[in-house]
Amino acid sequence: MDNHAAISTFFSLALLVLLFRPSCSQNSINDYLNAHNAARVAVGVPMPHMVWNTTVASYALNYAKVRAKDCKLIESNGPYGENLAYGYGTAFTGAYAVSLWVAEKVYYDYASNSCIGRNDCLHYTQVVWSDSIHLGCARVKCANGYDWFIICSYDPPGNWEGELPY
Repeated sequence: MDNHAAISTFFSLALLVLLFRPSCSQNSINDYLNAHNAARVAVGVPMPHMVWNTTVASYALNYAKVRAKDCKLIESNGPYGENLAYGYGTAFTGAYAVSLWVAEKVYYDYASNSCIGRNDCLHYTQVVWSDSIHLGCARVKCANGYDWFIICSYDPPGNWEGELPY
């Protein structure tokens, strides 16, 4: 094989690797949507899938940039429902943050529409709130250089007192 053929083969293989390698980032729009919609399907009752909304996503990104300075889990008190997460390392992805919120499912009692004991379950109920169909999320590096702040915003917001999520 001559040098030209070898170089051509190398670039062809490199292109295939780039095109077909699995995404390890787990921070794409589809990663957020898939994680949310899987939790909604797991509820076992028909409800609409969430769809990405650029307005809601812009709001989430703008707030994430504000919080990147200190990465404190302080709610924005804006017009949307929201879930916040903070963590470190490359494994702390958007998909991982959603999995943390969904893991609160074990603390939610549908019959009483409340969280069990002193456990938090409101992140979970926001994820599966059937009226919340517009989603926008953002992940930003904190000012300390190694932690991450993640926010997902929901429109319309959920967790209305006295109402069931689905």
